[in-house]
Amino acid sequence: MLYWIAEQLGFPGILNLFRYLTFRAGAAIMTALAIGLIIGPRFIGWLRVRQGKGQPIRDDGPQTHLAKRGTPTMGGLMILTALVSSVLLWMDLSSIYVWACLFVTLGFGAIGFLDDYDKVTKASHKGLSGKARLLAEFLIAGVATVLIVSHNGTDLYLPFWSGGVLTLGPLYYIFGAFVIVAFGNAVNLTDGLDGLASMPVIVACMAFMLIAYLVGRADYAAYLGIPHVPGAGNLVILCGGIVGAGLAFLWFNAPPAAVFMGDTGSLALGGTIGVVAVATHHEIVLAVIGGLFVVEALSVIIQVFFYKRTGKRVFRMAPIHHHFEQLGWAESTVVIRFWIVSFVLALAGLATLKLR
Repeated sequence: MLYWIAEQLGFPGILNLFRYLTFRAGAAIMTALAIGLIIGPRFIGWLRVRQGKGQPIRDDGPQTHLAKRGTPTMGGLMILTALVSSVLLWMDLSSIYVWACLFVTLGFGAIGFLDDYDKVTKASHKGLSGKARLLAEFLIAGVATVLIVSHNGTDLYLPFWSGGVLTLGPLYYIFGAFVIVAFGNAVNLTDGLDGLASMPVIVACMAFMLIAYLVGRADYAAYLGIPHVPGAGNLVILCGGIVGAGLAFLWFNAPPAAVFMGDTGSLALGGTIGVVAVATHHEIVLAVIGGLFVVEALSVIIQVFFYKRTGKRVFRMAPIHHHFEQLGWAESTVVIRFWIVSFVLALAGLATLKLR
């Protein structure tokens, strides 16, 4: 909105700063951070009153988690409020990519909210039907993919290979939707410990801030040999908003958490990172930068697959962060070490920009 106002005025004087993505990205971070910190205490208090017993805790999970009973969930609403407010304030309103991403953010957030609401009202950890949830997710992701493809095509760019491009044609619609849904659920599965999902999401978004900026610049994209996506630079604002909102949430989610993100936040943030990767044509690099989330999701898939066929477990408990808890690691140890892994993987993913 502010960019549009400055544009209408011709960017006079100090308003010339609004031309620069870097300025607006920094402003988006600070705006989302400020909004999150300001509304956080009252928002958490409101959730406590409305939810009573808070998020249901599984009896078959780690016994140390039983002490968390009564902690309110749906903290993702706080993240989404700060994020969307900041992005609408600083984005270029004509950017189809940002609108497509916000559609996924709010759509997945709505699905997550319904899931959290069902858990809280029924005092059960089961939530919505898995099939209905996936169907809704694919519908939202499919619409976003169609919007993106209409502007940047159906090419899949391969890292580590200069000029490596696969034209998927109609298959790309399925592929793009799968990436968005898969990453949304991967982040959702990771959100099981205080602060565990928050920082890796922030790290991944910081990495994609750089990627979005580079692919949006024809000169940098040509130099690095990465795809140039005109207009994708505006996604820097969105990623910046997630960083700011995520940091504000982490302030309240730091152990011992005063509020949980819930599916409202984790599903929305994961889906948003996935759609940003699709918009910037860095879907494969996403698997490296977000490798921690990929491993968390794979641990669940592997556990279920082998247990159904052999009756034996590969991990003591899945997702894999619970496996390490069962090995005797303290929750804070698991969280901080997983944060370190997320930083390393983000750096490895960024290295692919030049290793071609």
